[in-house]
Amino acid sequence: MTTDHDVIEVREGEDFNREKVKAYLIEHLGLDDAQMEVKQFPLGSSNLTYLIRIGDWEAVLRRPPFGPLPPKAHDMKRESSLLTKLYPEFNLVPKPYVFCEDESIIGAPFYVMERKQGIALNDEFPPNSNVTNKTGSDISEAFIETLVKLHEVDYKKAGLEEFGYPEGFLERQVQGWTKRFLRAKTEEVAAFDEIAQWLEKNMPTSKYVSVIHNDFKLNNMLLTSDFKEVIAVFDWEMATIADPLFDLGITLGYWVQEDDPEFLKQVLPTVTYLPGFHSRRQLIEAYANKTNRDVEDIHYYIVFAYFKLAGILQQIYYRYAKGQTQDERFASFGERAKNLIQYAAEISNKQSY
Repeated sequence: MTTDHDVIEVREGEDFNREKVKAYLIEHLGLDDAQMEVKQFPLGSSNLTYLIRIGDWEAVLRRPPFGPLPPKAHDMKRESSLLTKLYPEFNLVPKPYVFCEDESIIGAPFYVMERKQGIALNDEFPPNSNVTNKTGSDISEAFIETLVKLHEVDYKKAGLEEFGYPEGFLERQVQGWTKRFLRAKTEEVAAFDEIAQWLEKNMPTSKYVSVIHNDFKLNNMLLTSDFKEVIAVFDWEMATIADPLFDLGITLGYWVQEDDPEFLKQVLPTVTYLPGFHSRRQLIEAYANKTNRDVEDIHYYIVFAYFKLAGILQQIYYRYAKGQTQDERFASFGERAKNLIQYAAEISNKQSY
């Protein structure tokens, strides 16, 4: 189970006024005045998350990254409100406890939520795990089943209609991520214009509408110790109401398989290329069978997934290049973004995934 070995001391430059946070939580959540301990969750490269423990009570604090932020990005109020409404229908989300928009507390809005316990998988299994080929198959099946369950949520019943504008969503995404990449550009990328034009020209018509996570990947969830069930799904900052095939495409863009180019495995470190894990094609077939949805256009969405990921990495690298974060993990993100743009251009006219 997840214990304190999954957290680290707060990184330099990413701490906050602990006394103010403690006082705020005691006032708004009725906690006892006990010693407060703060650790940081090291995974993730966007919003920052911290383990907060006051006496026997513990929770997770989530805040935006430091430095200038893209317009409408990292909206803690929206994210907290979405989780509050989604939780009764899809309780794999962590339950929010309190949202704070008073920036005098830590310098930015933040919210505090339930801490869920489980195993997080990044690029390797925990030591002493009993891993077989069936383990990969079990994880793959639990993974795609969880995505299907999310897409089956009645978003109108949950009161989530205001959280998205499905009409024209895909067009806005293509145009928006094109502009974001260009704003964060640190050098010329030869294939950028080619793939941006391809995405505009070949855009399919969306057929479905659902809640989408928009960043659904293996290291954004917790699993049971036997790896057969998903306990929690995290990082809902980009969730919205839109085309579920868009969500599936983003998911497949993160899913690396054994025969992928080596650079892609390095760009997207994960365990999914190991023996036993489903291929992207198997995940597509499983999704289609479980939902009875037409997935004919999925190739387009996968190409866009690599394009979007390149934009995300480029934005993070821009912050690093400008000295807005000192996290050395981000030093290679510019090269990774460039490789992803080139790869998206290469596979755009190939029906291969």
